[in-house]
Amino acid sequence: MTEKRRGMLIIISGPSGTGKGTLCERLIRQDGHIAFSVSATTRPAREGEMDGVHYHFLTDEAFNQLLEAGAFLEHATVHDHRYGTLRAPVEEALEAGQDILLDVDSQGAASVMDKLKEAVSIFILPPSYQALKQRLHTRNTDDAKEIEKRLFNARGEMIKCQDYCYALINDDLDIALSRLQCIITAERHRTIRYLPEIVVETMKANG
Repeated sequence: MTEKRRGMLIIISGPSGTGKGTLCERLIRQDGHIAFSVSATTRPAREGEMDGVHYHFLTDEAFNQLLEAGAFLEHATVHDHRYGTLRAPVEEALEAGQDILLDVDSQGAASVMDKLKEAVSIFILPPSYQALKQRLHTRNTDDAKEIEKRLFNARGEMIKCQDYCYALINDDLDIALSRLQCIITAERHRTIRYLPEIVVETMKANG
């Protein structure tokens, strides 16, 4: 039997506070075939960050050139700096059989899904709006004003859930991770990515 498998682009989205970041980190720790997509950014590198490892650090001019050339799967401006997912490294990794994980918002996800139709998109949901509110308050990373903004944005984001291949409720982290792994396993065996060739042996007649 001969095997050849094309890599899979996994898009993860969901409102802030749903635990999608923790799910992504644990998935990659437990699955050596999945790697994070390295984004490009115009912001300066922070202490300890390495170019090509944490981000592709670009000048505004270089970012503009790539933008004009259509080199990004998606891009956005965040806190006065621009970020984008470069198309070529993602496609090269997929062709080599590497699975790539992309953690982006619903707007960026829509852009990627439009360009790469075979992407596996998964939307992470909280068990309830009240649970989301409680999580945002208990993690103590944002002030009250920021929490209210994130809760307001969450309502609009969750409407986009129907645009994704899968919806996954994160009520229990271990259960959610197990279900996420089941989705990944099933998608790896779809024939658009994996089509083993079975060698049929012919039997020689005796005599």
